[in-house]
Amino acid sequence: MMKTEELKLVTEWDKTFPKSDKVEHSKVTFVNRYGITLAADMYVPQNAEGKLPAIAVSGPFGAVKEQCSGLYAQTMAERGFLTIAFDPSFTGESGGQPRYMASPDINTEDFMAAVDFLSLNEKVDPDRIGIIGICGWGGMAVNTAALDTRIKATVATTMYDMTRVNANGYFDSEDSEEARYGKKAAMCAQRLEDYKAGVYKLGGGVVDPLPEDAPFFVKDYHDYYKTDRGYHARSLNSNGGWNVVGCESFMNQPVLKYSNEIRSAVLIIHGEKAHSCYFSKDAYAVMTKDSKYADNKELMIIPDAVHTDLYDRTDIIPFDKMQRFFEENLR
Repeated sequence: MMKTEELKLVTEWDKTFPKSDKVEHSKVTFVNRYGITLAADMYVPQNAEGKLPAIAVSGPFGAVKEQCSGLYAQTMAERGFLTIAFDPSFTGESGGQPRYMASPDINTEDFMAAVDFLSLNEKVDPDRIGIIGICGWGGMAVNTAALDTRIKATVATTMYDMTRVNANGYFDSEDSEEARYGKKAAMCAQRLEDYKAGVYKLGGGVVDPLPEDAPFFVKDYHDYYKTDRGYHARSLNSNGGWNVVGCESFMNQPVLKYSNEIRSAVLIIHGEKAHSCYFSKDAYAVMTKDSKYADNKELMIIPDAVHTDLYDRTDIIPFDKMQRFFEENLR
């Protein structure tokens, strides 16, 4: 029997969104293949009968399940799916030491472990499982879909390719051997400082207070993570951020390498005016180029929407489209 870590889970409702009276909510845990115990919120449609289609949700990168992944999960549960929103390894209520680390491998495994959990849940039809990844976990979701043949449908919304942005910088402005070498050298130096200090230095979350000359995308993040709209005490982005060396391995591990071999359905959703929209457009192009499986892939661009609009703006997030997509592909 795999050993599960005893996690201290909050019992009261502490989400950034109101609780729905159309679903049943509970806390659950499951273990990934590295032995890390993950915490999740499970949402089940009221009065549900029979085996249900299921969806695992995570993201954004540096957020917690009490923020927009929980909103997505609860909303999709209202629409007939059993859902879980989970905290990735090393973050939120999930286990894993040291804290505030990220890994393309381990975090892809987190999604696969969520599929394990759902597949063995007595209320779930194991042949009808999908995933939703938001922001940085959009890229993780696509990577998981390329690896996990049990996944029948994937939605990546307001997606980041975390390996690309770490290696190349925003808008590929640091896409050179010299720039990458400088970043790698700085992280290697930081490793020694952390080792000597006995603690990992935090990189800082979303900038606060907000400089007047901050780029729009920085203001966009501040408007979500640092205000009543989306602030949460366990969110890395709302507080101290990742460890400086927390994302080191993303520098040379592209997660979308085999995305054009994904046989299952994929829907990529992005805001037209999001600073990050190029990630989704390019990911869709790579996914469909020379692919035998392009027919069930779709890119949906939301007019006038910015990056965080797809975090919590229920008037903008295309839940109707997502419901139809999952109903068509989880059957």
